[in-house]
Amino acid sequence: RIYEEGRESIPDHPYLFETDVEICLIGGSCKSPIERFWNGNNMIYVLQKAQHNEESDPAEESKADDVIYASELLPKESSGPVALSVRRAKQLISLYTMVQNPNMTDLKISDLIALPPLWIRCDGSDPERTCWLGAEPLKAGNKITGINFYMVTCDGPTADKTCFANLEELKTAHKMKHHSSVVMTKGFAQYELVRAATIEDTVVESESNICVDITWNTVEKILETPPLISAATLNITLESGDPRSPVYQLYRELQFLLALAEGLKTGVTEWPEPLESESAVELVQEFLTDLKKKLDGYCISGNSNETEKIKCDTAAVDSSIKSIFSERGDLDFAEQLWCKMRSVSSYQELVECFTLIIKSLEHGEIQPWIHQGSSSLLSNLIQQSYHGKIEVISLSGITPIQMLLEIGLDKMKKDYVSFFIVKSRSCLLFQDYFISTSVDLQEQVHRVQKLHHMLEIMVSCMVLLQFKHESLFPLTQICMKYYKENPLNEKHMFQLPIRPALVKKFCQ
Repeated sequence: RIYEEGRESIPDHPYLFETDVEICLIGGSCKSPIERFWNGNNMIYVLQKAQHNEESDPAEESKADDVIYASELLPKESSGPVALSVRRAKQLISLYTMVQNPNMTDLKISDLIALPPLWIRCDGSDPERTCWLGAEPLKAGNKITGINFYMVTCDGPTADKTCFANLEELKTAHKMKHHSSVVMTKGFAQYELVRAATIEDTVVESESNICVDITWNTVEKILETPPLISAATLNITLESGDPRSPVYQLYRELQFLLALAEGLKTGVTEWPEPLESESAVELVQEFLTDLKKKLDGYCISGNSNETEKIKCDTAAVDSSIKSIFSERGDLDFAEQLWCKMRSVSSYQELVECFTLIIKSLEHGEIQPWIHQGSSSLLSNLIQQSYHGKIEVISLSGITPIQMLLEIGLDKMKKDYVSFFIVKSRSCLLFQDYFISTSVDLQEQVHRVQKLHHMLEIMVSCMVLLQFKHESLFPLTQICMKYYKENPLNEKHMFQLPIRPALVKKFCQ
């Protein structure tokens, strides 16, 4: 069944077999050579221990409940694949062999199928310390003529290089075994550049991971550092929201935007913890009072102190990366208002803020400047105020939430676009898709989430890997192409071919 389903598309998730085994179907397009040690480019099965629904161990049951609970809360040492016992692996290999054996007439299998090769991760519990068992059907046309069995043994990790056979000894052994005069060597290395540790006081592990796969031909010695002529692929899986991220404050701002969008959809808004210490009403009142004092213009560019104040009000960015993601200097009235009102903590406070703003507009006390092209409710009111007449808006129901969501969307879109144009110098091939206002507000919010995920990826590569434009530009294009065609998926692995020199400092 897994084989039949896999012929249409390789499944993303493993299948569960008899509660204790996971069956992963891996396709020929697999990037990592360490998972391609089998013969050929077709599909294979990889079997390993299921990480959930594990059979209970009688010894475990004797523990006190609180001890078991405590052990479950501790972070696991490794979230990687788990090996099966060698005994269980041999049993599975036997079953796999039997169902393809044309002589097993008792099984009454009407249509024999040559299944993909099978590889099973083993825990090395036998005297030979077996770490893999493999089986590969041999075919003559469509007929199965036999099965090749493989066993890979391993003495375990060691830092002592003297216990390895040297490369020449391995080549000689290979030539003798296969009666060959020529031996080709290939090297593979995988470096884990960034692994998000479990965040303190939480039991939720982030699945963020940045690693690089490096392959090369003609190996000179065992465990050599990859040469600069290698082929390297960067693999990035990144979850947003890590408190250590340079753009964590922006992530919190996005969470406020998402809370508003959810409130618009359901009618119930979960107000997040305010981003500012002062109440939103106080901040808005101060802001309006400031503007009333200068009816002659909203021109702040000449006043450095005022510019600094606005930057201080709206920064919400860790000082260590201001050079990477700095606040724009061209914030209009609506955008500055968003910076004050993102600390709103109740519906009542939201209504009070907009009441203050609309009264100031009606009385002509302020003449704010806004960017062209905005079609938000508030922008329309401001444009009407230029002509001295404002449409009456009822600040009830979801209207105030929609008004705040709209100005937040406008502001954050411009923030992200500014980053991608200035920092990664991306021509934003799909810019119109990400900032389009022709779709409904919920879809606009969803696309802003995609922009944020791309930003997290770019900033991680800039800060942690010191990537420059030549690498950021193609990575931006890869992310944009994916997100134009797919929904938000923070578990997706983005892959970028890179020059090994870029990660040379990480290689050992």
